[in-house]
Amino acid sequence: MVLYTSPFPNSFLSVLHSFSWGLIFPCYWLADRLVASFVPTTYEKRQRADDPCYFHALCIIITTPIYLALLVASLPFALIGFLLWSPLQSARRPYIYSRLQDKNHANGATLLTEWKAAGNGKSFCFGSANVCLLPDSLARFNNVFNTQARAKEIGRRIRNGASRPQIKIYIDSPTNTSISAASFSSLVSPQGGDSTNRTVNAGMKRTTSMEYKGDNSGSNNSEDSREDKGGPGEPNEGEENTCIVRINGEDNGHMSDTETDTVNGQAHASGPAEPSLEGDAEISKTPNHKQKEGDSGSLDSYSASRESLVKVRVGDGTVDQSTVNNKLLYKASIMKKTSVRKKKHTDETFDHEISAFFPANLDFLCLQEVFDKRAAEKLKEQLHHYFEYIVYDVGVYSCHGCCSFKFVNSGLLFASRYPVMDAAYHCYPNGRGTDSLASKGALFLKVQVGSTPQDQRIVGYISCTHLQAIAGDTTVRCEQLDMLQDWLSEFRKSTSSSSTANPEELVAFDVICGDLNFDNCSSEDKLEQQHSLFTHYKDPCRIGPGEDKPWAIGTLLDPEGLYDDEVCTPDNLQKVLESEEGRKGYLVYPTSKNHSSSQKGRKASLKGNGRRIDYMLYTEEGLYLEWKVEVEEFSFITQLAGLTDHLPVAMRLMVSTGEDD
Repeated sequence: MVLYTSPFPNSFLSVLHSFSWGLIFPCYWLADRLVASFVPTTYEKRQRADDPCYFHALCIIITTPIYLALLVASLPFALIGFLLWSPLQSARRPYIYSRLQDKNHANGATLLTEWKAAGNGKSFCFGSANVCLLPDSLARFNNVFNTQARAKEIGRRIRNGASRPQIKIYIDSPTNTSISAASFSSLVSPQGGDSTNRTVNAGMKRTTSMEYKGDNSGSNNSEDSREDKGGPGEPNEGEENTCIVRINGEDNGHMSDTETDTVNGQAHASGPAEPSLEGDAEISKTPNHKQKEGDSGSLDSYSASRESLVKVRVGDGTVDQSTVNNKLLYKASIMKKTSVRKKKHTDETFDHEISAFFPANLDFLCLQEVFDKRAAEKLKEQLHHYFEYIVYDVGVYSCHGCCSFKFVNSGLLFASRYPVMDAAYHCYPNGRGTDSLASKGALFLKVQVGSTPQDQRIVGYISCTHLQAIAGDTTVRCEQLDMLQDWLSEFRKSTSSSSTANPEELVAFDVICGDLNFDNCSSEDKLEQQHSLFTHYKDPCRIGPGEDKPWAIGTLLDPEGLYDDEVCTPDNLQKVLESEEGRKGYLVYPTSKNHSSSQKGRKASLKGNGRRIDYMLYTEEGLYLEWKVEVEEFSFITQLAGLTDHLPVAMRLMVSTGEDD
């Protein structure tokens, strides 16, 4: 299948489309600004609280006639442009595939090595988020604004979070007879000169460079990262930016004050943070992007997140292993006291957390509500610093491809560190109300993640979707779920080049991500909760229809509280969501006939931990029979605090081959 790298099959149509949109844009922009001036956000209301009551009204009285006059003057040109633009949509392709040509521009893509399926297995990390990048006037109804600046900042935070180093700590304690599990801790600190970095120990085996270079990092591969791999606790094949630490737990001594200062000083041992690639002049205009002390959403802050421990740098000398163990155990205890980001239930087989960062080594990203085309370009530019392959501007326009007129695209965007082999898009034909104005649908992708020693391709399937949003449209969403399954089955059949007797491809995973606009606890969503999709695909957060696991939380934030000091930064939002009372104040809860829809400040007993409408599903059906897929980690992410009214989610899957090294 040919991937479309441009929206039109030839340059003439592209030029004609650009010309027609140039005639439409002034009218579109003026109408957007006119409506936006009458829809203030809570942040703007607070900013105007100290101004005279007549000041804002005076501004509207002055600007409204100007906007109206210019809008009327631009209407004839917009009409001509529309008459050219609409017929062109019949020739428009359903998506644009962008591949980064200059790999030095990407921090993450250069670290990938091809998986040969010769080891114990490999983990793949998936992320999904609804980023609410609508035209500014429409975004304000969700209490967010400045769409263009938000798009730039969202991309910057995602790539900074995903490009962090990762450390796995295995603890072998004589007092703990259970199997040691990997603890994933983010190592983030500002970068300075090497002279300011302190050496903690030399007893760790470093499998790759632990230096975090932020936006300016290239390949982190060093000579040390090419050392022979062996022994227990080693990373899976192809895993990047990972440091393995094994703690024996046999020494129970205490650290001296000097050693304590050394450990606690690591987060501030480096020099000033490196500036980002782009200036913050535009971003600083909105509260969504204000960096405060300790704001871990941007990795350029001077203080690390609560979940960030220290920056570890492996020395070349010899250090007594008992001292190393004591220091690491001390740091682990400090982390345990100050953060409950990882709670592992006795009946759970994987780690789960509320994290202030996107997972390190994020492989695939599915975004929803990237409706604004200018914002999509800015977001793509930022994401290309980490992801080499991006599919964006997905959907159809005008009356072509769907039953009703479509003003905006599907809002779906997909980013990957692995090459995309095939892609297909389908529009849901049964959209109702305001949702029918967008070409909501499903994007299906096939990616190549490696190859076997026998030159068989190792592939994976990822589906990204956004369902009907209007409350009460249960039947519509169920029909869309039916179509999603049918389209996915067709896509897998049409793109498969294997046969049972002679498999040319081995399927490693099949994942569905997206905003499904129903939760697993609301009584009004019972039909969706019992849909057959959940018999074929597993939801890591779900026990069964109508019941989520105790640690699962809602992903829909109360828009009215987005700019409260308690939740306006990633760290603050993380702290709030870790407490039940905090969740009641800032998450939207399942609807009930006996309660109003507003959840702000309610302290009554509520079912569940909020409306979880953003899903990540996986299946074990249709995969290579000799391999096993398991969830390794699931995260609710607060790094986009103040930028969207949804919580991003992430899932790390382990594909076990069952082969020994």
